[in-house]
Amino acid sequence: MTLTELKYIVAVAREKHFGHAAEACFVSQPTLSVAIKKLEDELGVVIFERGGTEISMTPLGAQIVAQAERVLEQTASIREIAKQNKDPLAGPFRLGIIYTIAPYLLPQLVKTMIEHVPQMPLILQENFTVRLVELLRQGELDAAIMALPFAEQGLAIQPLYDEPFVVALPKQHPWATRTDISPQDLKSETMLLLGAGHCFRNQVLEVCPEMARFSTNGDGIARTFEGSSLETIRHMVASGIGITVLPQASVPDMQSKDGMLRYVPFSDPVPSRRVVLAWRKSFTRTAAIEAIRQAVLACDLHGVTMLQDAKIEES
Repeated sequence: MTLTELKYIVAVAREKHFGHAAEACFVSQPTLSVAIKKLEDELGVVIFERGGTEISMTPLGAQIVAQAERVLEQTASIREIAKQNKDPLAGPFRLGIIYTIAPYLLPQLVKTMIEHVPQMPLILQENFTVRLVELLRQGELDAAIMALPFAEQGLAIQPLYDEPFVVALPKQHPWATRTDISPQDLKSETMLLLGAGHCFRNQVLEVCPEMARFSTNGDGIARTFEGSSLETIRHMVASGIGITVLPQASVPDMQSKDGMLRYVPFSDPVPSRRVVLAWRKSFTRTAAIEAIRQAVLACDLHGVTMLQDAKIEES
């Protein structure tokens, strides 16, 4: 039994597909399949049920995969322990960040890190929240910047900032001159949302639950469009197809009258999200975590409230 084999079975369990798991592990599918079959033969058990379009785990296989995840996390901890006598700020830092934060935070964050901690280059990965949490637990990432809520078990969490939401409208929309908009007002509009998998989509649906259902009788949202990124949705709004909800940091200038868009704040209580820094509780480079936190707090994100004195929370 090898750590590589354990990594392979965790990848297959996550992807539910041998080919996709092989791509994620940067090996050929035959290499991955042979290694997993060798492990199953060694253990005398069947971990995965083959057949059909999707791979599933046997009940015993699910237990083995769960243990493999814990072993991989502990292995990452051993590597960190070995670094304790070295400068915790020396060497790369693997940082994950969700898609709806990365474009607006990373330019400033990377610049600040280069200026203040040049010996700690960032290795960055954009991804969905659920995937970043998996990579954290497997030791593939050192920390991740995400928005609550998410599965926090085994992770330390430190709040970074609170970010309000705003409504984006085409400039000719009747609401374009309003001073604020109530979440209840959105029920009558064609809403443009991010696709499934984006945590910001779920947060918007919490603001206006009616968006979660489609209707032809006037009860709920009649039509929606699902986009792959906030920028795609922003352009669709500009074309007059509908309206959307955006995080404040993605809006360059709330008062801008140029272009095809207008931005209107929500009325009180303003819906918002809390952005946090998360890492494994066993991670030992605490000075590196603090360097990332301070770099984020130094960023100038329009409209957000930085949480300078937020305490670390552990689950």
